[in-house]
Amino acid sequence: MKLNTNSNVYTIVYASVIVIIVAFLLAFVSGALSDRQTENVRLDKKKQILSALNVDLAACADPAAKYDELVKADPIINSEAVVLAENGGFEVDVKAENAKDSLQDRRLPYYRCEKDGETKYVFPLRGAGLWGPIWGYIALNDDMSTVYGVYFSHEGETPGLGAEIATPKFQAQFAGKSIKRDGVLTYISVLKAGQSDENADHVDAISGGTMTSRGVEAMLRDGISQYEKFLNK
Repeated sequence: MKLNTNSNVYTIVYASVIVIIVAFLLAFVSGALSDRQTENVRLDKKKQILSALNVDLAACADPAAKYDELVKADPIINSEAVVLAENGGFEVDVKAENAKDSLQDRRLPYYRCEKDGETKYVFPLRGAGLWGPIWGYIALNDDMSTVYGVYFSHEGETPGLGAEIATPKFQAQFAGKSIKRDGVLTYISVLKAGQSDENADHVDAISGGTMTSRGVEAMLRDGISQYEKFLNK
């Protein structure tokens, strides 16, 4: 019996078979690449933490090994500074934890690091820019006050404006600033060039990126405040 390739039945069957084959191939490829994708995400997170520690990634042959060298522990605490786990903070979904209404219910990870013979503490940050989420890390010296370095990134801020938060020029301003005054948390203000804050250290905002700059300031305040009791211990 000759197959009628011009019939509607043939067209439907042919299209269905093609869809099934394509779907199978896509599922196979996705499964095969899943582990690699997961590892790439983990490596990118390690690179972000290293950036907050002022590690020159361009000169770093093996960022994963460098992370293992510098990061000595990744504890999880709560807002009362009670240790919930000695390690495992890397696996905590900070976005999900920040979404919890009660601060007391949040698991708060941080990273205790050793660099050039000195202890550094790195804390994750998440906030909102003008067009979407912003995030990053802040590294403090052993005094739990002075900023050693920061890393910021974004999902969709405007190139040349809000996206400048991800540039070394903007981030370099934070090094040496203090999040405390007389032992009390004051955070860091992000102000228009020429302005100052008598009650806190400050950096210059991005010209034309006012809303994103405010987002960074709020992200620092909200992120650091969760660790207030730990920072004051």
